[in-house]
Amino acid sequence: MEMSRSFHHFDELHPWRDRQHMLECISAVAETADVMTFTFRSDKPAWFRYLPGQFVTLELPVGEEPVMRTYTLSSSPSRPLSVAVTVKAQPGSIGTRWMFDNLKPGMALKALGPLGDFSFVRHPGEKYLFISAGSGITPMMSMARWMADCAPETDVTFISCARRPDDLLFKSELEVLARQMPRLNLGFLVEGHEARHGWHGLRGRIDATKLPLLAPDFLERTVFCCGPEPFMRGVREMLKAAGLDMARYHQESFQPAAAPAAEELAVRAGLAAGTEAAKVSFTMSGKEVTAVAGQTILQTARASGVRIGAACEGGICGTCRVMKISGDVEMNHNGGILDDEIEEGYILACCSRPLGDVQIEA
Repeated sequence: MEMSRSFHHFDELHPWRDRQHMLECISAVAETADVMTFTFRSDKPAWFRYLPGQFVTLELPVGEEPVMRTYTLSSSPSRPLSVAVTVKAQPGSIGTRWMFDNLKPGMALKALGPLGDFSFVRHPGEKYLFISAGSGITPMMSMARWMADCAPETDVTFISCARRPDDLLFKSELEVLARQMPRLNLGFLVEGHEARHGWHGLRGRIDATKLPLLAPDFLERTVFCCGPEPFMRGVREMLKAAGLDMARYHQESFQPAAAPAAEELAVRAGLAAGTEAAKVSFTMSGKEVTAVAGQTILQTARASGVRIGAACEGGICGTCRVMKISGDVEMNHNGGILDDEIEEGYILACCSRPLGDVQIEA
């Protein structure tokens, strides 16, 4: 690394923007046998502005066509000259496996974001309960690292669950943070049948018996939960049954926004039965197609052979952001686009449906 590049005067830097900058890998560290942390800086002098708990979408050059993969940032915005993702290679994974095998310091990737609603900044509380499983710990680590740097008196109970003790990510660092944060209480839980000899923590899965042992006042806390979908579903049902005010429960979710019915869209567009259907013009591809009622811009593009990159397809990651040149759309996003981008004319193709003729820059 060139020290001169990494030691610019901070007050001369501009925020990182995904439309102008790429991410340059500066380190790749193995956390466990199937988990790695990749750290990035901007390929041009810049600093990173985001909320602890948000995510980025990386464009990975896996084959002839790149793939888009969304990862939560494990780094903290209190240290804004770099960002990091901590990723697990699941069986059969394509993008993450490519990162494990190929991504090295000095390589640069296109990225979108950071984005996301899963942050205590968006859902503040007087005291917090973090519940994570496996690599779902990453947004909680981002929030805990920020709190340790900027608000060390924050009251947090942090519960980390894993199959084996060796799979407990960031355990040593959390124990260090607990010495810096007097009201950070840690709970580690591993499934008993795989716990190695000498493990002195709780064994088994989190349930209505173990939770009060780890967080006696859990009903008074604002809860953030992240992990595999079955894990989050179990935690959510357990807390609901225990009487938690579910307005204070938040989980990292990548569920698509609900689509309005085709009939409702037709009414909004003023299209009566038998009238001419909406046309979608893709200006860069030179194609004009008739949209099927209820289909998104992304679905229409795919049906006509127009390529628009997409990852979550739930209005969350922002990968499918395109410029709408003219016309109106019904967009039901989940936080994957900023207000100023909407004002500029951008839409998310995966969750936008035409309300009459539209022109799209794609």
